[in-house]
Amino acid sequence: MGVAEERIDRLHDLARAAASECEHERARHYVRLARRIAERNRLSLPRTFKRFTCDACDAYLVPGKNARVRLQDGHVVVTCDCGHQARYPYEEQ
Repeated sequence: MGVAEERIDRLHDLARAAASECEHERARHYVRLARRIAERNRLSLPRTFKRFTCDACDAYLVPGKNARVRLQDGHVVVTCDCGHQARYPYEEQ
């Protein structure tokens, strides 16, 4: 794992901790930093990072606090407080 990937993972942990302490602006700052590092190094963000961040406002999403999670026709729909929706498929077992 390279330095950039380690830094992205560390920023993900910091964003999660800041969001759990209701420091939403600090969590947003960590998310923006991680995205900038990924862009500069031509890396894709980890799946867990993508699923817990809003593409529109860079908020770190905490279900029940600033995000609504619903299941709809084979998809998970995550709605941020800003109104942006993210959808991804899931398989029933």
